[in-house]
Amino acid sequence: MTVVEDDRIELAMSENDVPLDKLFEWLEIAPEGHKSEVVGGVVFMVPQRDTHWDITRRIVRALEDQFGLDVKVKSDVRIDFPGERNAFCPDVAKIRDDAEKNDKGRWNYEDVEFVAEVISKGTGINDYGPKKTAYATAGVPVYVIADPYTGRCIAYTKPEDGDYTEEVRVPFGTDLDLTKTPLELVLKTDGFPRD
Repeated sequence: MTVVEDDRIELAMSENDVPLDKLFEWLEIAPEGHKSEVVGGVVFMVPQRDTHWDITRRIVRALEDQFGLDVKVKSDVRIDFPGERNAFCPDVAKIRDDAEKNDKGRWNYEDVEFVAEVISKGTGINDYGPKKTAYATAGVPVYVIADPYTGRCIAYTKPEDGDYTEEVRVPFGTDLDLTKTPLELVLKTDGFPRD
């Protein structure tokens, strides 16, 4: 089944149809400027917007300023997370310094220390729902959502039993204090644009 809604294309396939690796081979021919990932066995392709990239770039820059240019920060790189058929491409993922890729040439979710997702209109429900659950289940210590539609950031911390036990919400323009997390940084949001 294919669904075209707002700014996303969604392809639903049964569990037995296509292995994740084969899906991603096919997704390499996605239209330029689209992000593709698999959430719960459903393929999502979303066009990337300037606002999305501007926020992503500022988050990457904050991590580089904090940890240096050699920090293992990835954007839109496939990482398989817990749950049924979850192959996410986080907008920003910080990988442990000593991490190495697995035998398939991918990063392991156990090595992810931080994830940030910038909300896209058609797939925001994934970021607030199944992806948040998968990140908590994976034990990702800090998960940040930047939402240009509501103009706020939410930081989820202290994962436990498939959920985060703490959250902090700030409007764009207010610093997001992550100094009491493993990141030990203050994320400035005053330059985050809105949609």
